Amino acid sequence: MNVLVYAGPGTTVESVAQCTTTLRSLLSPNYAVLTVDASALINEPWPPTTSLVVIPGGADLPYCRALNGPGNSKITSFVRAGGAYLGFCAGGYYGSSRVEFEENDSSYAVVGPRELAFYPGINRGTAFPGFIYDSESGARAAKIKVVKDELPGLDVDKSNPHVEEDAEFEFASYYNGGGVFVDADSLKDKNVTILARYAEQVKVEGGDAAVVHIKIGAGAAILTGPHPEFSPKRLRKTDPQLPPFYGDLVQKLLADNSRRLAFMKAILVKLRLKVNVAVTEDSPPLPTTLHLTSGYHADMASLWSSIKSVEGLLENGFQDPTGKKLKLVGENDTFVFGESSDSPFHLGELSAQLPSAEAEEFPNDLNKVVKDVVVYNGNKYMPTLRQTPHFDHALYYHELIPPNSPRQTFGSMILYGEVVTSTSTMLDRNLSLLRHLPTGFTAVGTVQVAGRGRGGNVWVSPIGLLAFSIVIRHPVAITPVAPVVFVQYLASLAIVEAIRTYGAGYDELDVRLKWPNDIYARNPAYDEAVAEGVTPLPSKYLKIAGILVNSNFANNEYLLVVGCGINTANEAPTTSLNTLVAAANVKRRREARQTLELFKIEKLFAKIMWVFERMYNIFKVQGFHAFEDMYYARWLHTNAIVRLEMYGGTRAKIKGISMDYGMLVAEEVSLDGVSTGKKFTLQPDGNSFDMLKGLLKKKESV
Repeated sequence: MNVLVYAGPGTTVESVAQCTTTLRSLLSPNYAVLTVDASALINEPWPPTTSLVVIPGGADLPYCRALNGPGNSKITSFVRAGGAYLGFCAGGYYGSSRVEFEENDSSYAVVGPRELAFYPGINRGTAFPGFIYDSESGARAAKIKVVKDELPGLDVDKSNPHVEEDAEFEFASYYNGGGVFVDADSLKDKNVTILARYAEQVKVEGGDAAVVHIKIGAGAAILTGPHPEFSPKRLRKTDPQLPPFYGDLVQKLLADNSRRLAFMKAILVKLRLKVNVAVTEDSPPLPTTLHLTSGYHADMASLWSSIKSVEGLLENGFQDPTGKKLKLVGENDTFVFGESSDSPFHLGELSAQLPSAEAEEFPNDLNKVVKDVVVYNGNKYMPTLRQTPHFDHALYYHELIPPNSPRQTFGSMILYGEVVTSTSTMLDRNLSLLRHLPTGFTAVGTVQVAGRGRGGNVWVSPIGLLAFSIVIRHPVAITPVAPVVFVQYLASLAIVEAIRTYGAGYDELDVRLKWPNDIYARNPAYDEAVAEGVTPLPSKYLKIAGILVNSNFANNEYLLVVGCGINTANEAPTTSLNTLVAAANVKRRREARQTLELFKIEKLFAKIMWVFERMYNIFKVQGFHAFEDMYYARWLHTNAIVRLEMYGGTRAKIKGISMDYGMLVAEEVSLDGVSTGKKFTLQPDGNSFDMLKGLLKKKESV
């Protein structure tokens, strides 16, 4: 599921940003593209869940200092066992047996062997003159000639009219300091294949190989001299320190951008990754207009009044011909609120403030893009399906607050966007706004371009994922009864119960809790494989949802933002609720029973809000004891035998979670399963639990 991009010492901010953004666009939703540092590569148990390790551009000597020894050994073992390595520019130097960088220039020379040694030869550079560290003076739009016979993956773009079928497939790639893979033509017997050559004369001896592929045991590596991962749309264009030729360079790259994109897809396919062939741009979509609505008119009026009192709100200081807009500059985001008292606000004049994909300078940090918020001041007016085609507000509020229903708080006021950065980030990283938001306020997005997970992981979440973050103001006074740590467990349980009670028959779906904050579902492919006698068997359970709780503290209460992501209709990267429904319906048809309807995002969201609120209200009074039996009935781990790596591989049986701090409780057992009486308590943030391997692994601190 994971693609790891090294972002430690030696990398540049721009190289990491270009690399991760391109890969997220091309590989979503099949993989999570995560940034890691040296400590994570050395200490974390990442290989079993990783498909590709990427070393981006920068300077490779710091890579050596950070990763030589255990880090490189782990990467090498990962590749030889079937993984993949992709090195761009400095990452290409780093993956070679020997580096000869500006050997004849004493002020720049970097010469010596390298441990990874995927390329069994010398990487000599720079290929072109003019390189200066931390400068664009030596940058160029280098012409790259692709060896088409070695990249059948280029076929993924045959439907693109901009990619012509011709004998010579060339494109201009951003270049700044990369090398030549010396004498690569003579290394075929060492499993080296040239994928692309420099089409222009290089300044160093040793041939013209610009991109090479090397088979390494059961895995493979691709190393590059140029930067095919750099999108010209994300290059700086307005910096006054840029050289005078830079604008022309960008134009050359833009002219060949579709071919560059086809090449990037092809080399990822060559590394046996599953590429999203439908992607025609490798820049993420920009955030769209946000719609603030409520099922209760009085609640919206109260919130709107509160927003107007936020410190840092600017009523003047920016152009507003309507006089109906207010600007809030938060700690992380800037919001422009437009009030609509009697009809939906005219979206055209607001959307003009957002930069478009054709803007002169594409924003590298989408958090800095101004977020327009249309405020629907009352429950009479809601966004139409033309405005929010992937979310039916009328259906949602009908399911959440049917006629004559009791008061509903959770989810009764939502901030929805077709494309958002992150529902969690917009709330918990803008404390000046969060302080004024009531319990139950919820942000929802159809597509997240910077979704957040544990450990600061960021990914692109696609259409079909229900992503939301809800605000809960949890008073300190109730924590002796209702410790805040249990909110994540309560949220997970509420989601499982909402799925099981979605309608008649949905309790047959095998959806389970995985400690501490994940939800897993039984894999339909597992049961099919068992029935057909197929080996090896696929995973019995697959992750289908995750929960992340972020906390701020003010005025004697925890300001919690409970973020949830549920694979509802998107099958990748694991499975989805609707895949479970389809599998259940196959059985139901055989048994002549009524089939189940597919999950609707709006109805499921409303059901989760309804269940979660009622559970939380009980929790505040009775604590988690009220849900302990239900929690254990739904989780995967009762009496599971594991080995505690942090205690020398001690054999233990999982017994439950402690009711004080929510830690996992394990009891030591002998080989024949008899308890020794010794117990262990394990913290959620200190352990990575792998149920299927029966092993409890301790994560080293990063």
